[in-house]
Amino acid sequence: MPKINQTKKSNIIKMASFGLFIKTEREKQGWTQTEFGAKIEINSSAVSRIENGSKKFSKNKLSNLAKLFQIDLQEIIDLFFADKFATEAHKYKCSENVFIVAEDTVQYLTNKNSKQRKLNL
Repeated sequence: MPKINQTKKSNIIKMASFGLFIKTEREKQGWTQTEFGAKIEINSSAVSRIENGSKKFSKNKLSNLAKLFQIDLQEIIDLFFADKFATEAHKYKCSENVFIVAEDTVQYLTNKNSKQRKLNL
């Protein structure tokens, strides 16, 4: 069962994978894979593969997923990309330090973009 991370400002859900998150939320709603698939416009076979991790969920459907589950789109995006980053880090046997470096890189890019916007004003 996903847990809410209380140490961050947002209520990002901790999870084992994005597919498990989808399965958990689908089951909370009481939907079968077929019912959920019809709502999100994918077939039940694809839903099954997404939930078990053998197929990736389409980022083009994240907005629809957020509306369907009534969860803030930013949280859905964060969960989706956290899963993607973690999967790649695991695949390439990166240490946990990769996430610290990634966080620092995001902060750098955010600051850089913010400064450039100010210059363009």
